[in-house]
Amino acid sequence: MLQPKLPTELTLLMQEIRDLGGQSFLVGGAVRDFLLNQKIQKDMDVEVFGIRLPDLENLLAKAGKLSKVGKSFGVLKLKLTDREYDFSLPRQEWKIGPGHHGFKVRSLTQMAYPSAASRRDFTINSIAYDPLNHQFLDPFQGKRDLERKILRHIGSSFSEDPLRVLRAMQFSARFEFRVAPETTRLCRTLELDELPKERIFEEFKKLLLLSEKPSRGLETARELGILKAFPEINHLAGIPQDPKCHPEGDVWNHTLRVLDAAAKIKTGFDAKDLELMLAALCHDLGREPTTRYIHNRWRSHAQHESGYIRTESFLKRITEESKLIRNIQLLVRDHLRPQQLYNDRESIRSSDILRLALRVSIRDLVRLAHADYQGKMSISGKPNNFPAGEWLLDQARRLSVQDKPPQPFLKGRHLIEMGIKPGPEIGKLLKQAFDVQINGEIRSLNEAVKWVESKLPHQTKTGKKGNLDAETKNLLITNV
Repeated sequence: MLQPKLPTELTLLMQEIRDLGGQSFLVGGAVRDFLLNQKIQKDMDVEVFGIRLPDLENLLAKAGKLSKVGKSFGVLKLKLTDREYDFSLPRQEWKIGPGHHGFKVRSLTQMAYPSAASRRDFTINSIAYDPLNHQFLDPFQGKRDLERKILRHIGSSFSEDPLRVLRAMQFSARFEFRVAPETTRLCRTLELDELPKERIFEEFKKLLLLSEKPSRGLETARELGILKAFPEINHLAGIPQDPKCHPEGDVWNHTLRVLDAAAKIKTGFDAKDLELMLAALCHDLGREPTTRYIHNRWRSHAQHESGYIRTESFLKRITEESKLIRNIQLLVRDHLRPQQLYNDRESIRSSDILRLALRVSIRDLVRLAHADYQGKMSISGKPNNFPAGEWLLDQARRLSVQDKPPQPFLKGRHLIEMGIKPGPEIGKLLKQAFDVQINGEIRSLNEAVKWVESKLPHQTKTGKKGNLDAETKNLLITNV
């Protein structure tokens, strides 16, 4: 069998541990990913047996930058070059309270590897590799489950951390595994209420960013009862759609297809890809409360506003990142706009494109709308190119707003140079000037200055310092 090729720096450290009378193994995801012939992540986990924590700490401190954030759990983080390693001692854990901090932990340096591995979540994560003796340790037949593509829990300790249910969700999508029946039954008994949002969010991010078919993870989430905690997503199942427009079926099936389509157009830039994937997941949340059968068709009037609200409701269950939530809400609210603009393109003005760019990134919106379009068309036999998106991007490029909002020609400093002192009236005037610019009546800074001068009394045009008088204020309100 092929052996993992470890970084030389790590192999040397493991040799030093052996020289101190200890033994160390590469464990966890790195071993699993190697056996799956997948790229091994830069972060690696090493479990150390036979030496005390202070001795391990002294050895690692000489090698590089050492962090002790997990020391109470017998874990030390070592940063070397561009990699980070977690060195841990085998330990026993007792559940004594709620949450992932509600454990009593005792390190046991003389514990045998099978006993240490029994506290892990799935058999596929219990395989260890000894690089000094070139052998794998597989006490729970994890390699067999890898070959059979099965996620199977190890023992009763699995239920002590409900996060493992979410790990099953994202693993099933990333590796295209099925969950063992006994593990499914156990997962259905666990509640997610005690889990902090940041831990839940990390599993959703792995599902959405690391999976080629995130739909598989969502289907697993339904099977395991996870979606009970997320009613906005759970209630998508069974919501009907017009079969002429949506041959794929109900809103749930459509959402799964849109997610998989979005996964194919990710850019590799995690921040943008996360917005896209979460927006794809949320894009039709507004359909549940708005879908009605009207004039022999299923319709969802005002779903954009309902979706805006329900997107916030769902996302606040998994994260406190307000800027991210806001960006996704805006994408969801306008996700139908590219097709609407394209349908009306003969009568669309530049100002319509500019105002859209003020609300949302047009490039990001087109990516979401493209995924939505593919979710509708992918089983209808029609091509998956997206004419509406191509047209909108062309229009946005012409106006230089495909990646950024339009910028006002007129700034506050220009008004001050014209003799107007700072105050609320400047803000009103700037807003009005920008509206006129968006409408195409102002095309340069010079034209903006002339427009302002045309709205002000003669004495303010000469550069004379002073506040706007009542007459000027009234002109700003009534003459624009």
